[in-house]
Amino acid sequence: MRLKSSHLFALVIVGLVGLYFIVGALTGGGDHAPATAKAADDTATVQAKVSPEVSREYTVVIRGRTEAARSVVVRSETSGVVAQTPAVEGSVVRKGAVLCRLAVDARQATLDQARAALRSRELTRQATMELAKKGYRSQTQVLQDQANLDAAAAAVRQAEIALEQVNLRAPFDGVFDRREAEIGTYLSPGQACGTVIELDPILVVGDLPETEAGRFAIGAPATATLVSGEKVSGKVRYVARDADAQTRTYRVEVLASNPRLAARSGLSAEVRIGAGVGPAHLVPVSSLVLDAAGRQGVRFVKADGTVGFSPVSVMEETSEGVWVRGLRGAVKIITVGQSYVGEGQKVRVASAR
Repeated sequence: MRLKSSHLFALVIVGLVGLYFIVGALTGGGDHAPATAKAADDTATVQAKVSPEVSREYTVVIRGRTEAARSVVVRSETSGVVAQTPAVEGSVVRKGAVLCRLAVDARQATLDQARAALRSRELTRQATMELAKKGYRSQTQVLQDQANLDAAAAAVRQAEIALEQVNLRAPFDGVFDRREAEIGTYLSPGQACGTVIELDPILVVGDLPETEAGRFAIGAPATATLVSGEKVSGKVRYVARDADAQTRTYRVEVLASNPRLAARSGLSAEVRIGAGVGPAHLVPVSSLVLDAAGRQGVRFVKADGTVGFSPVSVMEETSEGVWVRGLRGAVKIITVGQSYVGEGQKVRVASAR
């Protein structure tokens, strides 16, 4: 009996389907792939570079500003009309230089009168001493004339001080920064002639975050780069113990040498303060990432081939990379693929180029 062509075609189809399943079972194909293949598909490939631990000076960088080391408003101790203003506003003045001079008025005459009275008392005392030696004056009279002489000497000193007070002088070497009185101005006791500021040395002040305030000690070295490009160096002279209520920062003051007075008061500055020596690692800038909590850090490969994360603090940026602290020992930093892996994930490591 001969098979029809349609029956023959159906038998061929059934045979091919059966052959497919037999071959799949023998070769392990289909959906039953080995578990090792699946695990290989889940293992990410990253590049990593070993960063050794080195000792490096810790430097904290903050924004700051320059201030005069001292600023004094020179005020009159007596009353009078300003007769002269020898110091030019904005000029450098030495300690004792006259900034404003009041009219002498009757002060010189008062001094001359006091000196004349002193000479008279000296002559009287001398005559009394001679007479006392001869028995014509008592010891009480001698003591009285001595007291009168002392009073006359005190009156001379008082008149000399009153005359000197017409000269309003600079209290220290500095800059006569601002004039408050001109010729003809009447000054009462306590009124200002002008302001003197000291710029050598100069202060560079800034605000330390509370996480860094405890790292510094008085005398720590510091360097400030001013907005003008000028650089000044000095040492920390003061770190506040009480934080600012609004910013929760601590004021720090650096006393720096400024012999040419190139640094003015009020300039913005970048301040670098040394905070001792400690362990540090050099890592590429691109290796810095944020974890789920928003902390800045680096991802690295542990000894078991899994990914770890460590928060770090940036110490300094250089052309070779970023110096950070927070790591310990030699660390295999992930340099490529760090943004696509998570903590605890198994990875394959390829050497960084």
